[in-house]
Amino acid sequence: MSQLLYIHGFLSSPLSYKAQSMGQWLQQAAPDIHYHCPQLTPYPDECASDLCRQVELALERQQMVYLVGSSMGGFWATWLAETYDLPAVLINPAVDVMGLMPKYLNQTLHNYHTDDTYCLYEKHLLQLSRYQVPVSRHKNYWLLVQMGDETLDYRLAVKRYQGARQTVESGGDHGFQSFSRHHQAVIDFFRCFKGGSIK
Repeated sequence: MSQLLYIHGFLSSPLSYKAQSMGQWLQQAAPDIHYHCPQLTPYPDECASDLCRQVELALERQQMVYLVGSSMGGFWATWLAETYDLPAVLINPAVDVMGLMPKYLNQTLHNYHTDDTYCLYEKHLLQLSRYQVPVSRHKNYWLLVQMGDETLDYRLAVKRYQGARQTVESGGDHGFQSFSRHHQAVIDFFRCFKGGSIK
């Protein structure tokens, strides 16, 4: 059995539309793939520890791990893909996180779907910098971006993942409109993955 680990975005949750859509589709179309979307904290070291634990538990059970990361989840999926040699589908991923995150420091942050609140400080930015890794396993990735993303510059992702499979759509938004169109293709991408290359 394989596991699909869906990594939600910053201040998001398993209740996000894409996370719910992916999980529900898998139940019907690919029940042999275990779907897991944990609630993640925005605190970098804690988030990294939680994700590593999820991956390593699955690997110990001899499960293949597939990664889907949206926005900030794409940042974390990249770190995991490079660390564990795993396949990852990245949806409008955050690329320039060290440029993006300072505006969120020293203020009360609210999760978009829950009542949770957080406060990030400079030490968290330092933590985050340790997980910014070079992209070297190009064949592990499929990048999905929409040019109408109002939050992130899609061109940064296109440049960072140059050499990887890419789908660049006109229009759209940061939420990636009509992501469900790609569900089957995402699973096909994962099923073809063989240890660091697409066969």
